[in-house]
Amino acid sequence: MGMNYGDYQLGIYMNGARGVLPDLPMDSAAMEELAKSRMDPRILGYVAGGAGNEYTQRANVAAFERLGIMPRMLVGAAQRSMGINLFGHALPSPLFFAPVGVLGAVTDDGDLATAASSAELGMPMVASTLSQAPLEQVRTAAGETPGFFQLYPPADRELAESLVHRAEAAGYSGIVITLDTWVNGWRPRDLSAAYLPMLTGQCLANYLSDDRFRKLLAEQGSTDPAAAVMLWASLFGNPTMTWEDLEWFRSLTSLPIVLKGICSPEDTRRALDGGMDGIYCSNHGGRQANGGIPAIDCLPGVVEAAGGAPVLFDSGVRSGVDALRALALGATAVGIGRPYVYGLAAGGQAGITHVMRSLLAEADLTMAVNGYPDLDSLRGSLHRL
Repeated sequence: MGMNYGDYQLGIYMNGARGVLPDLPMDSAAMEELAKSRMDPRILGYVAGGAGNEYTQRANVAAFERLGIMPRMLVGAAQRSMGINLFGHALPSPLFFAPVGVLGAVTDDGDLATAASSAELGMPMVASTLSQAPLEQVRTAAGETPGFFQLYPPADRELAESLVHRAEAAGYSGIVITLDTWVNGWRPRDLSAAYLPMLTGQCLANYLSDDRFRKLLAEQGSTDPAAAVMLWASLFGNPTMTWEDLEWFRSLTSLPIVLKGICSPEDTRRALDGGMDGIYCSNHGGRQANGGIPAIDCLPGVVEAAGGAPVLFDSGVRSGVDALRALALGATAVGIGRPYVYGLAAGGQAGITHVMRSLLAEADLTMAVNGYPDLDSLRGSLHRL
């Protein structure tokens, strides 16, 4: 008998028979509550908060509950395959760590702890530009598991080029360019606390370790921490970036390039026509713009427009069943964001691994009970409620 991800629950029940109860919560909501009790209120606001009155953030989550999976019986799903192929990499599961730019503020080693869980689970990490450890260290910590580097395109082209080339040299398997964060969205929780971690010098390791950034800093004549922060703030986002820039990005690297923040079929086609290799359908978990459309409702149109190109997805995934719903709608891989950050806050690396194993177990057992032996069989199984 092979192992299924659902077997994670057997170990928990066996421990219980010996009187050993789990030391971490078993569902996302309870983990979030525990994490909240352990987090600095400003960092909690930064992680938990969204744009405006957070309607889009709530809608992202609620939209999944309108999608039901049709159960099919007696189909012999004793062994489930959850493996996928992404840019030539055979991966054991369809889940990945979505980029989170504040892991190093949640715990000092948050980026490296996430990378260690990536190594342990064989689950790719999309490493954020905004990390407390340089991208090279994060890549090393992820071991044999492929990883991707998420780039916030800076206003300085040579800095963008430097970061992309560093990611390539460090062994990343692709570049994810985030398009929806060249300016910070209106986030009342962060504004009320007047808190942006980067302005206190946190999570800027990739800039401070970069030759191009250091050269620009030296040209300013002051290299003290405050000057570095102000330089970062002036360079962080590129307000003039347009579709025409894709040709230049394409010329920088032979690695696959994925555009993150795409929700429109038209933008999907333009991205692929512009030489991009994949699409990352996401509305930044409702953090950046309120008044949006739940990302899961945008996914089918993006998948259709992508015409077989890989489509990564995140925003609002809070359970293994949510992940299955996104996969059933055609996502190639599904990113987990806030749930693993709460795992990190509540229990460090062990907490991250527990969250991801729990999500995988729930997805696997749901496939088993509903009679879906692999991810392909899920396609077309959803019914709108």
